[in-house]
Amino acid sequence: MEGLVIKNTGSWYCVKTGDRKVYECKIKGTFRLKDIQSTNPIAVGDNVRFELTPEGNGLIYEIEDRKNYIIRRSSNLSKQSHILASNLDLAALIITVNYPETSTVFIDRFLAVAEAYQVSACLIFNKTDRYDEDETEYLNALAFLYECLSYPVFKISALNKERLDNLPDYLKNKTTLLSGNSGVGKSTLINAMITGLDIKTSEISHYHNKGMHTTTFSEMFELPQGGNIIDTPGIKGLGTIDMSLYEVGHYFKEIFAFSKNCRFNNCTHVHEPGCAVTKAVEKHQISASRYQSYLSILSDSAQGKYR
Repeated sequence: MEGLVIKNTGSWYCVKTGDRKVYECKIKGTFRLKDIQSTNPIAVGDNVRFELTPEGNGLIYEIEDRKNYIIRRSSNLSKQSHILASNLDLAALIITVNYPETSTVFIDRFLAVAEAYQVSACLIFNKTDRYDEDETEYLNALAFLYECLSYPVFKISALNKERLDNLPDYLKNKTTLLSGNSGVGKSTLINAMITGLDIKTSEISHYHNKGMHTTTFSEMFELPQGGNIIDTPGIKGLGTIDMSLYEVGHYFKEIFAFSKNCRFNNCTHVHEPGCAVTKAVEKHQISASRYQSYLSILSDSAQGKYR
């Protein structure tokens, strides 16, 4: 039998078949996933083959080739990586400039990972109804920065269905990974777009201005206008993986563009003479915040960072 993995609950996977039946499955003992060493050998979005047990559950014995996936450094130190989702058309990051604050480093890491794994990305600024004048000005500045880099930007209030911008139309007929820090409103947004779903949500910690986990496992939901959205657990940091020192600049659009004029082909854009990138940063042709994010990824080899 063949099906699509729509939920991962640790050792169990919910698999939906073409006739829309859902089976609870486990990985067959002889199953091995080629090439990828990760904490979760099967991810939401995977197409798999499985056989039924006499009890009516499934044993997954094969995974079809993925067209892409989004991966991050695992928080489990015994493993190398964690696959957030696979076979994606879009990776969407929910951002809040406050309540809680999303750092530009987190935003840029997310975009770099999407670039690295060839997944289109967009940014969703949520809680626009809560911001004061200064916060709104900062939101607009951030939105302008990323729009200039050709990333689609949406400004929404997930609590108000009338203030979802044209996001539902943009997500139509796409399989979208929805990610972000805990507390930014992922579950609230999905509830707003899918009537009657009622995913559990929680308030942020006002003392720490940080979100608290409500989504424990990744799960795919069908959108009424067509397409799917994958809800993922909130993450504090986005550790990159499998990016060499000389590749990181390829995943920052503007850095890659200026790097063609560097004196050396293997320029790291940190200390080399004749570096067109550092010169562009000095001239404010590259955002200082983006450059700092680039430097933070270069330092990811440091043990324990962004775990």
